Amino acid sequence: MYMYICFLQCNVFLIYLYFVIMFTAYILIICSNSTIVCIIVINKALHEPMYIFITALLINSLLFSTAIYPKLLIDFLSEKQIISYSACLFQWFIYYTLGSSEFFLLSVMSYDRYVSICKPLQYPTIMRKTTVNMFLILAWILNACQMSVGPLLIANEKLCFFVLKGIICNSTIQKLHCVISTVQNIYGLILFVIAVPLPLLFILFTYTRILIITYRSSREVRRKAAQTCLPHLLVLINFSCLSAYDVLLSRLETNVPKTVRLIMSLQIILYHPLFNPIIYGLKMKEIYKHLKKLFRPDKLN
Repeated sequence: MYMYICFLQCNVFLIYLYFVIMFTAYILIICSNSTIVCIIVINKALHEPMYIFITALLINSLLFSTAIYPKLLIDFLSEKQIISYSACLFQWFIYYTLGSSEFFLLSVMSYDRYVSICKPLQYPTIMRKTTVNMFLILAWILNACQMSVGPLLIANEKLCFFVLKGIICNSTIQKLHCVISTVQNIYGLILFVIAVPLPLLFILFTYTRILIITYRSSREVRRKAAQTCLPHLLVLINFSCLSAYDVLLSRLETNVPKTVRLIMSLQIILYHPLFNPIIYGLKMKEIYKHLKKLFRPDKLN
């Protein structure tokens, strides 16, 4: 069973321009994220919980982009943009698994900063290697198990529509079904609450505690806290805004111009995978130092 993907109809020049832009973006995403991951893996001084969680976030960006971009680039050059229902469900699964994993990792990173700043003497005891590994397993395995239920619930649903309004398979796929599953809607709502509001509330709590503690501390403590917490907050705000875009996209009516829908979709798949390595590469002092050493070794001699 195949579906048509609703794409922006353009002249040949614009189509190839879009292809070049997206192909360039994909290469930049792969190179930038991989570079920082390799820097963290190679340098043992960076084998700390905070940098391990950053590595996990960047790996998420790589997996997300690899699940989206190759098919998208093929579609730009194809006369007809089609995808099988099973492939669409798989893309849906990857899309939301990595999205929920991202929120979980951001909440774990806020907890890591909370323990580091508010309970520094207990930090080595609390954030042990086994604890870090447990968080990583929960971020990927647990979220994958939770998100796999959704595609299984709708895998055998009858389709009455075969044109997907968008360039990627997200929750808009449910609009293709003859009957919208009540069970799927309830389960989706439960997953949404677990994946988004709960982590956001926890992050709000931890950073509030950090703010209170640092406000009572010296200027040096406030400066160090800002250096490590600001990048995480910027990534959190960016990802939360893009997640809101995704929810908005799935609720928009069908009369929204294709150009507007395309631009909003591209923001989701373009901004965040590029935003993460830029923020962590420029704002995290230790990573930035190793980047300078890699690209400008003469300046450090």
